[in-house]
Amino acid sequence: MSFRALHHADLPLLLPNAWDVPSAIAFVEAGFPAVGTTSFGVATSAGHPDGDGATREANLVLAQRLARLPVHVSIDIEDGYSEDPDEVADYVAGLGAVGVAGVNLEDSAAARLVEPARFAAKVAAVKERSPDVFVNARVDTYWFDQDATVPATVARALAYVEAGADGVFVPGLADPAAIREIAAAVPAPLNLLVTPGRTLRELADLGVRRVSTGSLPYRAAVDAAVRVATAVRDDEQLPTATSYAEAQERVHRYP
Repeated sequence: MSFRALHHADLPLLLPNAWDVPSAIAFVEAGFPAVGTTSFGVATSAGHPDGDGATREANLVLAQRLARLPVHVSIDIEDGYSEDPDEVADYVAGLGAVGVAGVNLEDSAAARLVEPARFAAKVAAVKERSPDVFVNARVDTYWFDQDATVPATVARALAYVEAGADGVFVPGLADPAAIREIAAAVPAPLNLLVTPGRTLRELADLGVRRVSTGSLPYRAAVDAAVRVATAVRDDEQLPTATSYAEAQERVHRYP
């Protein structure tokens, strides 16, 4: 099934977000048909804060490795690392050339919303250059609590869809009524972050077509690592984990 078609199944596409090759391979082994990346995980695992463009080169390297996996891959490219639409289009074309199926592109920079027309120009340039790459346009109204209303969010989303966006991502959106209204108003698959207390079926009934785990798996993995060390320190039972041999074999299966 194509990456695009996965957004139109009975349940929303659950897209787990990896931060390196082993985490992506683990999601593949668990049976997920597509894997995304998390800019937070890629950035902070290298000692950089999220959102400052530090993932630009790291994503190029990671994309080359992940595109070899037998699943669809979508790369989180923050704001595209440039204000110039042509430069953003060039960057995405490079990802598409190695086999990346989609990108996540956000309409904010330095934690502030950008003008919708400026972001729409990026989307249009990317789609003109790479029409087969699924562009998930992230609307950060609710994420940064700026213009966090349904009308403002819908207006931005419609501008991006008109420019060619294939999907719309509204992180931070959780109110059921607002989810339903935005999903009904925007003629493209609506993507949300995992919503505590709501199942995929419940989100599907609200009109959601894709659910991302975001940085949650990465942050949970860091917490798990700490629990291992503290268990040893405090003479507690060690948690179970994939064996060394199996973890090693996974890498061999996907060279």
